[in-house]
Amino acid sequence: MPNSKLPFSGSRPVPTIREGMPSPRLPETVFKERYREHFFDPAFDPLRDHIEQITQVAWDAYKDQRKSPITQKAGSDYTDPDYDLSVQWIAARDAIGHAQHQHETASTPSVLIVNGSPRTEHTCPSEMSKTWRMHQIALQVFAEEGIVVETLDLSRTVSEFGRTIHPCKACFSTAAPLCHWPCSCYPNNSLGQIHDWMNDIYPMWVRAHGVMVITPVHWYQATSPLKLMMDRLVCADGGNPDPTSTHGKHAEEAKALELDGWDYPRHLEGRLFSVVVHGDAEGTENVRRSLVDWFTSIKMVAAGPDSSLDRYIGYWKPYATSHVEYEEDDAFQHEVRKVARTLAEAVHLKHRNQLPVPGSSLEEPRQK
Repeated sequence: MPNSKLPFSGSRPVPTIREGMPSPRLPETVFKERYREHFFDPAFDPLRDHIEQITQVAWDAYKDQRKSPITQKAGSDYTDPDYDLSVQWIAARDAIGHAQHQHETASTPSVLIVNGSPRTEHTCPSEMSKTWRMHQIALQVFAEEGIVVETLDLSRTVSEFGRTIHPCKACFSTAAPLCHWPCSCYPNNSLGQIHDWMNDIYPMWVRAHGVMVITPVHWYQATSPLKLMMDRLVCADGGNPDPTSTHGKHAEEAKALELDGWDYPRHLEGRLFSVVVHGDAEGTENVRRSLVDWFTSIKMVAAGPDSSLDRYIGYWKPYATSHVEYEEDDAFQHEVRKVARTLAEAVHLKHRNQLPVPGSSLEEPRQK
């Protein structure tokens, strides 16, 4: 059995870090072969000599594990002022701080609409999504209610260059303080894990007074880009705003911090939400329920009893006619408006401090 006696954190021992998975490190030949695939197009052929030079630089960065090649000293606001923080992480943190200021000082409340469908006419499906059409309904409602709207269109992950949401690496499961707010896992320049959209997405969530998610069902689950975003928002629910306190990703330091008593800061607590889930044949109720459960678990607040909806469009009918079925379902479109209007009313009340949340002042008996 691994030794879990030393070192100690207060009165509790810090468990030994469990290791033993096979290394994913690539030999030079394999790395370079994969890297050259970026330049598969024959149009790059006249530049092969230059590409080889770039490939060598990329290999050196990979070999030396230069995750964050440009850093600066953390400064006096952090536990370890001399720690070298990534300038990219600092920029993401500053954007969140600015968004929080906007959230607190806004004269007009704002809502973030999340389009959870990856379908768009601008790539392989060749047709817009019904989800986007519901987004248009919600947009109109919020405009009528005088609410500022920001749109997060997750179909951009499949149709726009450089719009990537990388997977969560589950740092939180090692110890909560190892999960930094905002996420410090990306970008990882040495692994080519760049273009991480989450550094733009975090401020959207922070700035909003309410969030409306509209999504289809994919195989009884949330869509791929929606689930990626949800997983990466784990740092907003208990994440550590000071990476110097764990000196980056030092698991033992993070475990000691958590065992000493971690307060699990809820960075999105109190914001309102609404949900619309639609499908063709199966799974809408499951996805609607899981989204509502997720929202409430991160201490966001349902806008009201009519703030969540799951419905089928063209139930068990041909996919080819699904847009026609949507257009003919006036009742469903009215229900989408009702969900949006419910959120709008709640956001206005909350902004005027007229929306009490029962139980919000009570002590949490069990932490995350």
